[in-house]
Amino acid sequence: MLADWRTAPVDERVAAALGLLETMTLRPDELGADDVRPLLDAGVSEHGVVDALYVGFLFNTIDRIADALGFETVSDEVYGKGADRLLRHGYL
Repeated sequence: MLADWRTAPVDERVAAALGLLETMTLRPDELGADDVRPLLDAGVSEHGVVDALYVGFLFNTIDRIADALGFETVSDEVYGKGADRLLRHGYL
């Protein structure tokens, strides 16, 4: 998935959403109503499209703030420990 989402074995709806989010992130000037059609054709509801756009918007905003403020990323080991904790306990 991380190497290339286009060839990853993901649900058609997820792939369509990733295509939309890639355009939104890398080429926002090109984003238009036609970019939503693949999601709807894949069976994503209008509500699902809005959710995907909100999630993408928030991640893009957080990434830009982190870059602007020089946030440092954690090591793979620390990241893995946090992921394990989330899997066991959730966000509570």
